[in-house]
Amino acid sequence: MPHPTRRDVLKAGLHSGFAGAAVAAGTGAAATPAPATPAEIEGPFYPVVAQKDRDFDLTRTEGREGAALGTPVWVAGRVLDTDGRPVADAAVDLWQANAAGRYRHPHDPNDAPLDPDFQGWAVVPSGDDGGFRFKTVVPGSYPAGPGWDRPPHLHFKVTKRGYVELTTQMYFPGHPLNDADRLLLRHPEDERPRMIARVLPVADGNDGDGGLTRLAFDLVLRRA
Repeated sequence: MPHPTRRDVLKAGLHSGFAGAAVAAGTGAAATPAPATPAEIEGPFYPVVAQKDRDFDLTRTEGREGAALGTPVWVAGRVLDTDGRPVADAAVDLWQANAAGRYRHPHDPNDAPLDPDFQGWAVVPSGDDGGFRFKTVVPGSYPAGPGWDRPPHLHFKVTKRGYVELTTQMYFPGHPLNDADRLLLRHPEDERPRMIARVLPVADGNDGDGGLTRLAFDLVLRRA
């Protein structure tokens, strides 16, 4: 059975499904003021290769039957403003390394293998409730300099007219490399939790999540 496209997701209302669970787990249904998500550098490996397949499911690539290597996870949340109100129709841009720690970028010097079944990049619109959702794999760590291995992380860029563009990184909860990451540690201690995803309860497999680990990560924008 072909994996669903972005159009399928929007028609099925999945923006409000898992993303709604993320809201219930911590963001709250009512508008609650929140500080903006801390910004982070874009990094050197923003995708430059022409790529038509940028839908929400990074574990499959168009025209191939295989699935990406690694541990699959769902990542979802909402795009909000600092007053806690949803930001609809924002462009949520995600890119990351594959399970071996290699980016799909011609200048990545890492000699880890590429994965032809891993999409590596996705762009989706936020829903009416600000919700977004991705299926991906946990990226591998990789060497970033002498004595420094970057922990698994996802890159996000969020754009919407009337708001300050946000570029940030999402870290995986409990990973031991988080405690020594030079980028994460340069943020004030009270900012770091807002850059680390929250784990949600595992679903029963009957709601489309397939019993996979589910992570919640909201993106809070400042108005321009």
